[in-house]
Amino acid sequence: MKEISCKLLVMGAGPGGYVCAIRAGQLGIDTVIVEAVKAGGTCLNVGCIPSKAMIHAADEYSKATEMASGRSPFGITVSTPAIDLAKTVAWKDRIVGRLNAGVTGLLKKAGVKAVVGWARFRDGKTVEVDTETGLQVIRAETIVIATGSAPVELPFLPFGGPVISSTEALALKQLPPELVVVGGGYIGLELGTAFAKLGSKVAVVEALSRILPQYDAELTRPVAKRLDALGVKVLTGAKARGLSGKGDALLLEAADGTEQKIAADKVLVTVGRKPQVESWGLEEIDLDRDGPFIRIDDQCRTSMRGIYAIGDVTGEPMLAHRAMAQGEMVAEIVAGHKRAWDKRSIPAVCFTDPEIVTVGLSPDEAKAAGIEIKSAQFPFSANGRAMTLSGEDGFVRVVARADNHLVLGIQAVGTGASELSAAFSLAIEMGAQLEDIAGTIHAHPTQGEAFLEAALRTLGHALHI
Repeated sequence: MKEISCKLLVMGAGPGGYVCAIRAGQLGIDTVIVEAVKAGGTCLNVGCIPSKAMIHAADEYSKATEMASGRSPFGITVSTPAIDLAKTVAWKDRIVGRLNAGVTGLLKKAGVKAVVGWARFRDGKTVEVDTETGLQVIRAETIVIATGSAPVELPFLPFGGPVISSTEALALKQLPPELVVVGGGYIGLELGTAFAKLGSKVAVVEALSRILPQYDAELTRPVAKRLDALGVKVLTGAKARGLSGKGDALLLEAADGTEQKIAADKVLVTVGRKPQVESWGLEEIDLDRDGPFIRIDDQCRTSMRGIYAIGDVTGEPMLAHRAMAQGEMVAEIVAGHKRAWDKRSIPAVCFTDPEIVTVGLSPDEAKAAGIEIKSAQFPFSANGRAMTLSGEDGFVRVVARADNHLVLGIQAVGTGASELSAAFSLAIEMGAQLEDIAGTIHAHPTQGEAFLEAALRTLGHALHI
């Protein structure tokens, strides 16, 4: 049995954990990080990065198919395209491999000691790790829990065989002719749209009355329109019940109460994610919980002194950039800096077609909080750059206080809208008023001009509509 001591121990090398460890190392803190699989966690290895790679590949294939059919608005024609999904997945894996190696290199550069294995609490200051060479005991002054989350499994649709999670979907070597997606949230629709573009016949089953229920209807309407154009069958108010006896179809209860069956070579279950709070000795320590999540304060401190928690294990929003920001903050707190957590300007992006981005409060959320608002939107159909990208379907919307014009929220839906998220977040982080956005010169021709025009329209004098 080996034993080492350190000032800071980070459990989990996902986006939150590795950023915390790197920043701690930069600040001269003796840091150890423990990871059982690969540095980068879900996001880098089986989530954000590989899914966006597959979405981009699907977009390129869809464009080629459009050109081959003679439907391209650009006047470009090509011969009949084909896709080798195994090669596409191999390309995706190379990207993941490069980034994985990059994270490992950054940890080493920061002087962080990495231990490979599964960590488990003995007490609030001691962790044991099962490694290939035996049991490693680590004693630390401070511990950061960054164990992440995992896909939710339905009891009547357990993972295995034709039933897959997003992890397996991103590793398929052959295109499923018929794919049924259970869950109409962002993960299901991102992957469902990609497979539809690659040539699968896709159906989406959502128990609620509409897709993407976390966004308002105005934002999701262009996405629903695009799904219809791609031939994706969307069943809302429908409840999955299980597989058929032969395992070649999904059984469901439709909105009208009738029992239906949809043929499926694969059933992709994307009904949410749950925090990883098992198998690492939670029962050996005493942490307060918020439902299944670990409760934290505005400095990511748990109910036990010297133990912090960051990322998905602490609740919504389960976003990699939230975990990264928390990780950086905790490292600086451990180093003695004065920091606190403020989540008002965390952007959320849905990489559907078209993309959705939101920051801050929606009009309905602001009104529910009793705030009198001014709000307006500017359509991409009046934006020159969006038109050249064939991305006119969508808009930018600004929400501001009626009294002092402080910007409370910004939302957009449109082709490439995710790239506007930084500008949106910065405006709220800096406490911008409508006049600040309106007074900022935006380059022409860019989609960012729609942000300017939305602010102008909220003030009552848009120029290009």
